[in-house]
Amino acid sequence: MRETKAMALSPWGPQKSFLNACLKLCRRAAGATTMLPSLVVSALFILLTLVLAHGARRMVDRLISDPFTRLLLQEAIAAAELCGCCFELIIVADNFGVSTYAAFLFLLTIWWSINWGDATACPYTHIEDVVLGNTDVRTAVLKSAFELAGGMLVFKYVQLLWSLEIAETHHNRAFGDCFTDLRVPVLYGAAIEGSATCLCRIASKALSELQPRFSTAIDSFISTSLVVAAFDYSGGYFNPVLATSLKYGCRGNTLIEHVVVYWVGASLGATASVFLYQHPTTQKLLIGGNKDKEE
Repeated sequence: MRETKAMALSPWGPQKSFLNACLKLCRRAAGATTMLPSLVVSALFILLTLVLAHGARRMVDRLISDPFTRLLLQEAIAAAELCGCCFELIIVADNFGVSTYAAFLFLLTIWWSINWGDATACPYTHIEDVVLGNTDVRTAVLKSAFELAGGMLVFKYVQLLWSLEIAETHHNRAFGDCFTDLRVPVLYGAAIEGSATCLCRIASKALSELQPRFSTAIDSFISTSLVVAAFDYSGGYFNPVLATSLKYGCRGNTLIEHVVVYWVGASLGATASVFLYQHPTTQKLLIGGNKDKEE
């Protein structure tokens, strides 16, 4: 069973009892005698997260006038949305299989591509910008810090929802032990996260430049396929903030090992993608024919 760090904390005691009592009253008032289908509950939890994040984005757009401050908050919101949804996707994967998990992830990635604007919820995109000279280190660090804050803070929101135990699949998931997803040696895990991140970033860059029809769906399919391919080896996170939000503090890896696999590995892969994409061979292979036609 794949477990998240939400299972690593002890119960809230009176708070959990109070929440459960409220839930029972709600069910009784509604005349509910059975639980909602678990997959429906997971879908509703994900939908709730998307709606809340969308509302938060609109509020920030209205209230914050400074563009840079607004972008920092948008990064935090995007990271919280990403991690909040992926916590629930672990429930989906555990109980309904990787194929169902992949279907949800494919659709979610399309939604995020359409709605996040300039936010990325991923630190290595800012490292790429530094390498390319598009931004400075201070800006990259600030964006990454806000992303990490959003990804870590959303944990309490997820734990609150799970503690309600509306679905059978949420029973005992909010509290307990959690374990790493890394099933291979640390260096192998870093290589997997790095190489898959590199491929994913090269594909995204090519699609962004070529702009084919359904490019967003194609990009989502590629990234989802790579996640599924790495799922049973490193977990297929390809995002340091996501990996830390879901797995920091879980048993099976030290902090250094976690950083090496999910931060260093992915960041090196993203950095390599910058140089590999600019290489003449890559350019000719991916977009050379298109450039010739334009000329």
